[in-house]
Amino acid sequence: MNPDLERLIRLQRAESELRRVETERDAVPAARSALEERLAEERARLEAVRAELESCQKARRQHEQGLQDLEARRSKYKGQLMDVKTNKEYTAMLHEIEAVEREIRGLEDQVLSEMERGENLAAEVKREEAAYTAVEAEGRTERQTLDERARRLDGETARLREERDAVAQTVPEDARELFQRVARLRGTAVAEARDGMCQLCRMKLRPQMYVDLKRNEVVVQCPSCSRILYYEPPVPTVAPEP
Repeated sequence: MNPDLERLIRLQRAESELRRVETERDAVPAARSALEERLAEERARLEAVRAELESCQKARRQHEQGLQDLEARRSKYKGQLMDVKTNKEYTAMLHEIEAVEREIRGLEDQVLSEMERGENLAAEVKREEAAYTAVEAEGRTERQTLDERARRLDGETARLREERDAVAQTVPEDARELFQRVARLRGTAVAEARDGMCQLCRMKLRPQMYVDLKRNEVVVQCPSCSRILYYEPPVPTVAPEP
């Protein structure tokens, strides 16, 4: 194989491995953000249920205070019955008492309704608290995993950059410039040719060009995508022993 071509292939493999690890490393912040978003959503659900329970309890207290006021008014009216002078005044006072008692019954129904609603909300708060505690514990574990992954990938990135740079130093300047120019244009500078075509752009190669390319004696570029092409001979299959 042409020495420059062999070096370019090694450089591409080092570059591809570095890019793979960098992509994996760059995904860590997004994973952290997704984790924090999930925790925030769970916390918001818990706070919303707590707020609803607090509102329910406040409404119940208001209704109970209203009941006390109405019962005091009813007691006052009943006490005044002893002081009325005429049947007309007595009947009017009874109507006042009946009106207050209707209000009392209405508020009692509301108090009962809020009590039932409060019990359901209290149970829901407990469920949400348990769910949030579980998500929070899972989040702590995930954070540790992400931190460890970030540290590992940072180390791998540094190592692979050194390896890539070391390989690049072995490539002659003109070949390295060609590699960099194609990489800027296409992302990947070197591609395998197989089955008569470039395996990245899928361009069919001229038969004679493919025959010459298979010798790997010179640096050849794809006529379509300009990538540097090479041929990888198939690995011979070993027949099983009889």
